[in-house]
Amino acid sequence: MELDATDIRILKILSRNADLTNKEVASQLNMSTTPVFERIKKLKACGAIKKIVAVVDPKTLGKELSVICNISLKEHARPFLELFEKQIKQLEEISTCYHIAGQFDYLLQIHIESMDAYQYFITHKLADLDNIAHVQSSFIMKEIINE
Repeated sequence: MELDATDIRILKILSRNADLTNKEVASQLNMSTTPVFERIKKLKACGAIKKIVAVVDPKTLGKELSVICNISLKEHARPFLELFEKQIKQLEEISTCYHIAGQFDYLLQIHIESMDAYQYFITHKLADLDNIAHVQSSFIMKEIINE
């Protein structure tokens, strides 16, 4: 689907606040509700809008520590990548996983209760995956932007 300027404006509005009603979005665009409803429906159908989610503060769930974890693999053949991705999806501590280019192969975002819990995660869960060559962790001190 080819997106026009109005579609892009709708996506920007909803990416900031997906809780808005069609009427509220239409008001911001100076349009009537029905065409905006139809456009949003098409944006969902074509995959431009993947899903609507609530962005929850991890601290409300007792996850006081947020970590960016970079992973390098030993082997890079497709079966090894697919196995790693399958295994990593099973680890509930990981909220986001990206396959990246550069010095590392994967970037994980992890929300966890404490440093002790993270140490357990690294030594008892992540270390159990065979193909990991190197792990580098960065601990988030303050979130500046989350849109």
